[in-house]
Amino acid sequence: MSTTLETTTPPAAPAPEKATRLSQPLRLALYALVALAVLSLIRVLTDANDLTSAGTVSAALTLAVPIGLAGLGGLWSERAGVVNIGLEGMMILGTFGAGWIGWQHGPWAGLLTAVIFGLVGGLVHAVATVTFGVDHVVSGVAINILGLGVTQYLAGELLADSPGGGETQSPPISALPRPSVPGLDGLLEPLEKHHWFLISDIAGILRGLLTNVSILTVVAVLLVIASYVILWQTPFGLRLRSVGEDPHAAESLGVKVRLYKYIAVAVSGGLAGLAGGFLAIVASGIYREGQTGGRGYIGLAAMIFGNWRPGGLMMGAGLFGYTDAMQLRNAVAVHALLLVVFALLLVVTALNLYRRKWITAAVGLVFAVLSLVWYLNSDELPGPITTMTPYVTTLLVLALSAQRLRMPKADGLVYRPEGK
Repeated sequence: MSTTLETTTPPAAPAPEKATRLSQPLRLALYALVALAVLSLIRVLTDANDLTSAGTVSAALTLAVPIGLAGLGGLWSERAGVVNIGLEGMMILGTFGAGWIGWQHGPWAGLLTAVIFGLVGGLVHAVATVTFGVDHVVSGVAINILGLGVTQYLAGELLADSPGGGETQSPPISALPRPSVPGLDGLLEPLEKHHWFLISDIAGILRGLLTNVSILTVVAVLLVIASYVILWQTPFGLRLRSVGEDPHAAESLGVKVRLYKYIAVAVSGGLAGLAGGFLAIVASGIYREGQTGGRGYIGLAAMIFGNWRPGGLMMGAGLFGYTDAMQLRNAVAVHALLLVVFALLLVVTALNLYRRKWITAAVGLVFAVLSLVWYLNSDELPGPITTMTPYVTTLLVLALSAQRLRMPKADGLVYRPEGK
């Protein structure tokens, strides 16, 4: 007697309907439009037209680019597992290189020298940390001290007798070209001056971004895009990032770990040097002792808050540049910035509530309310607080919004090859 087993397959459950989601570029564009609408509303309510004027956007670009370049330098180095606290020293070397050669042979030669000087600083850091295994922080601090000391000595030797220069500054440097999109300024300027809701804001921002922009700013934007493509879209970038995550696993797969670390730290130094060159040639047209003003450290902070990603660090640099430009241009606009901070913190609070981060959301809400109360009970900010505004605003917003930071796993660890 035989029995036949019949297997019956239960009917498949109906597939859940796929939620319709906007693509990432569309979502980013939507977020940007909402943020611009809020900013425009605050401008109309407070009469602080500098919030979105072409002058503010242009100044913000000038202030954000050196921070972004320094942060990009830190990104290259740390993605390969080498912490680069020495960005500030490499920037100082870049400012001097640009000033020393720039006034004699033109701005392009000055920029090239700035990159070379920064690259030399990066190589010194690489030799100390990769070859000799010196602690990364100790080496970085030494580079900062060395950069300042070397430039002070060289300035005394090479610039003291220069025409219009001295031991602490170089003669003026020729300016780089500042191209514009033809015909755009004449079209947008009348729209901006009407101060219409949203339309005038868009006109002002486009004027600031597309007219009279330094060619080096364009280069900096291209460098950010190129860094993303190289590090995330090429086999070279995959190997370099694997060195920063697990150098021994990378070594077992045939990756020349030390070579990749050297390349990354050298590129990091070159970018920091370029940031210094931007300060000397574009921002001020002269080398001056102490003109970096800690922007190397701010770039490092922007990179960390940007989660070791090019897009994140540029957002941090842009936020700092915008708030810094505001405090330089208009006290009324700085006072109105309290309302902007209030709106930003409300958004951050909503995001943290969505992520169920109750404590962080509560902290953000408290600061948001304090910003609103401060705005409603004052007419302007005291001078010292106005100067601090960019630093406090940037750190507050980024600290409360960047809660999922993930550094490369082997970042800051001293690497020793297997068997040595």
